[in-house]
Amino acid sequence: MTATGRGGLFGGLFDRGAAGAGDEEWLRAMLDTEAALARALERAGRAPTGAGAAVTEAAQPGGFDVGELGRLAASTGNPVPALVRALSAKLPAGAAAAVHQGATSQDILDTAVMLMARRALDAVAADLAAAAAGAAALAEAHRDTIMIGRTLLQQAVPVTFGLVAAGWLTGIDDARRGLARIRGERLAVQFGGAAGTLASLGDDGPRVRALLAEELGLPRPPVPWHTDRLRILELAAALAGVCGAAGKVARDVTLLAQSEVAEVREGEGGPGGLARPGGGGPAEGGAGDARRGGSSAMPHKRNPVAAIVILGCTRRAPGLLATLAACTEQEHQRAAGAWHAEWEPIADLLRLTGSAASWAAGLLAGLEVDADRMRANLDAAGGLPLAESVAAALAPALGRLAAHDLVAEASAAAAASGGDLRGALLGLPERAARLRDAGITAAQIDAALDPAGYLGSAAAFTDEALAAHRSFYA
Repeated sequence: MTATGRGGLFGGLFDRGAAGAGDEEWLRAMLDTEAALARALERAGRAPTGAGAAVTEAAQPGGFDVGELGRLAASTGNPVPALVRALSAKLPAGAAAAVHQGATSQDILDTAVMLMARRALDAVAADLAAAAAGAAALAEAHRDTIMIGRTLLQQAVPVTFGLVAAGWLTGIDDARRGLARIRGERLAVQFGGAAGTLASLGDDGPRVRALLAEELGLPRPPVPWHTDRLRILELAAALAGVCGAAGKVARDVTLLAQSEVAEVREGEGGPGGLARPGGGGPAEGGAGDARRGGSSAMPHKRNPVAAIVILGCTRRAPGLLATLAACTEQEHQRAAGAWHAEWEPIADLLRLTGSAASWAAGLLAGLEVDADRMRANLDAAGGLPLAESVAAALAPALGRLAAHDLVAEASAAAAASGGDLRGALLGLPERAARLRDAGITAAQIDAALDPAGYLGSAAAFTDEALAAHRSFYA
């Protein structure tokens, strides 16, 4: 996990971590593919001795002008022909003959995507492991920390913050499993030539293809996949799954960090925090204040920056996934337009997923939990979150429906008067008499209103999530 982005106005936000897929990564991956192909051709006897090493030496990203390659791409529909010419120009004739031999532009670009994805998935997996460790630590530390559960954005029944963090943990671990499957099974070399037959290599085609796969360390599928785009779609779906898991954490944090709730806050030393020159705490200033979560207009603000930026990344994932899903319908042996439409969306999705995972790792490592505030918010609800518990306690004596109706009536009265549920049940003579007649004591009501007694299997579920996490990372 790196703390800063690659540059540009928004790089520190949306190009964070080590999973970038910008121009530099594209160029490196294309050159790596061309160099590996030259080595494979030499090993197959189709290029002179030393050609592979010569091409590999020449295929260094620093020797190429990305802007010029981009301008020349307008003439051919993609940047590979210009790259091939530029690379060949750096080589003697014998070695130059090994550049791009047997390949088509799509072979180079598709394989480059696979190489970029492999590098990016490794970076994302590392950040997810750190995020999972943070979530696991929170789940363990707050296994018994009681808070209000919320459903449909309304107060529900008590839960524990440990269970909340365990839910985050499970989502992150599931997302990492999805990435691992793609990393191990669905990234593959692409090498089929003009129409997927490798006709220009004659009988050597299968051997060169196998050697290319070996040089790159990528699996070799049964046939070229020029218009079978399920690999791209499955990669995109796994990345979107990571965004979903990270987005869940971020959305919960933004809600729990609201001023009126204030049950969690991002740590000052988390991702994005800027230190004062020479060390010390966060920098301070006026409109240009670099304090963690500071506002340009409101000095009191402490915004949950990491959670907000995670959501800024993950909200874009569904649209990118939809574009890539639409691109899976491709005609005949090579597509006109659909393949081209994949390049930027898949690169954006790799970059944004990597950024979200990097932010999530820092967010969970530094998240501050206010257990006292959680309990205060629960107590301030006047026992209403325990209405279900009270109804269950009254049901044996009153009957289930009668108990429900009585508690609903008392809950409405408490809400209307600003009182608490206990007072609404025991403070009104008519209700109190009804409870006494049924043999229900104040002690029983108090027991039913104790949130610690109505947590169900929260602790067991938290323990189970932690055990599954330890098993996964063992």
